[in-house]
Amino acid sequence: MKKLLFSVVAASAILLASASASLASSLVAYVDISSQTMTVKKSGLVVGQWKVSTARSGYYTPRGTYRPTRMHTMWYSRKYDMSPMPHSIFFRGGYAIHGTNAIRNLGRPASHGCIRLHPDNARKLFSMAKQVGPSNVRIVITN
Repeated sequence: MKKLLFSVVAASAILLASASASLASSLVAYVDISSQTMTVKKSGLVVGQWKVSTARSGYYTPRGTYRPTRMHTMWYSRKYDMSPMPHSIFFRGGYAIHGTNAIRNLGRPASHGCIRLHPDNARKLFSMAKQVGPSNVRIVITN
């Protein structure tokens, strides 16, 4: 009986430790299309809330839950005249979260579908994503 109790306690401790380790290293970027904002939570705590620009009329920003597929400190859009995309976190094909120089447009739809951030905030998000690892990052995009 003591061995069984010890096994149950040990298994519970292992599960609890792994659950808190994964929670401690999680990063979630919530993008709200209707309010043109991003809320970033690390380990469940809000660490950033920023204005974004998503797709303008005639273009589309995909909705859903994603994980980063690739990350680049600097990327240039081959589709849109080699436009700079600093601190890019790609999440679906050519769609990415990235910094922009068009900061006056933040807070309203202005992109071809990507999620644009102020360069400082893109740098912060990119750094946090690298710190926890892309497999521990989720991007949640809702209306």
